[in-house]
Amino acid sequence: MKKVSWAVFVVVIGAAVGLMILRKQQSETISAGSGPAQITIAVIPKGTTHSYWQSVHAGAEQAGVDLGVHILYKGPVEEDDRAGQIAVVEQFVADNVNGIVLAPLDNVALVPAVQAAMAKKIPVVIIDSALTGDAGKDFVCYVGTDNRLAGKMGGEELARVLGGKGKYLLLRYAEGSASTTDREQGFLDAMAENPGMKPEMATFLYGGTSVSEATKTALNLLDDVRNADGIFCPNESTTIGMLNVLEQNHLTGKVHFVGFDATPPLVAALKAGEIDALVSQNPIKMGYQGVKTCLEAIKGSPEQPIQDSGVQLINRDNLNSPEVQKLLSGG
Repeated sequence: MKKVSWAVFVVVIGAAVGLMILRKQQSETISAGSGPAQITIAVIPKGTTHSYWQSVHAGAEQAGVDLGVHILYKGPVEEDDRAGQIAVVEQFVADNVNGIVLAPLDNVALVPAVQAAMAKKIPVVIIDSALTGDAGKDFVCYVGTDNRLAGKMGGEELARVLGGKGKYLLLRYAEGSASTTDREQGFLDAMAENPGMKPEMATFLYGGTSVSEATKTALNLLDDVRNADGIFCPNESTTIGMLNVLEQNHLTGKVHFVGFDATPPLVAALKAGEIDALVSQNPIKMGYQGVKTCLEAIKGSPEQPIQDSGVQLINRDNLNSPEVQKLLSGG
């Protein structure tokens, strides 16, 4: 009887020790990555389906390797899931990560979650799309494209290929997205400087946050698409959605088209003459710089509150230039 009791005692103690070791390992994995002293930075995109965010992820992971930082990458699947993105931020705050890099899908809805992180001394770096508040005060820094300039570049290129005259169609993205709102306004600024450019009636409609939504919206606007001389779309999903409709209705090459983001399918369409130009961000640099800036903030180093990650207009004239090829290859 005593032997049985002693055996049970040994098993119980062994299980308890094993559980303690497992919990310690799990804790180190969550809070320290590959080592107990490693810093953990959470990177939260607007969504996880678009190729653009995969490039941001690649840049963040490369920064993690170069700087010895553990990266936790998680975001909502679709870019209209405000509640989902807020929940991700709140969970990382509860997990006490060392820092957060966030691309807010709504410039107002994410403010309370960011405030909660900053109140816990978890520095938040905003990337890609602005958040309501002051960089350097309400959040550590903004790293991203000068979106108004980017939109204006797209508008100027469309006006150039049309000779400054014609009907234009703008397929917007989604309400609440600061980055695309700025691009749309930049495009309209360029149109205002070209009095020969006139809008189609559908110019103020939103395509939606996914390729399928944008395709459906563009298809519903088919008469306006046919009547337009030129089209501008402010992000990857609206550009692909519009391209789908142009291809399905044999309109590619008949309507001038300037899109946004240089993902492989869109670059292929540019080469094929289906798109006149693409306004390209540098998502790899953005992801890398976001992590680097967050690490500097964690360590207490001062940093510029606003950092421009760059923008490039790509057309068939400069597609094979060393500068553009370096951008497309992630160099």
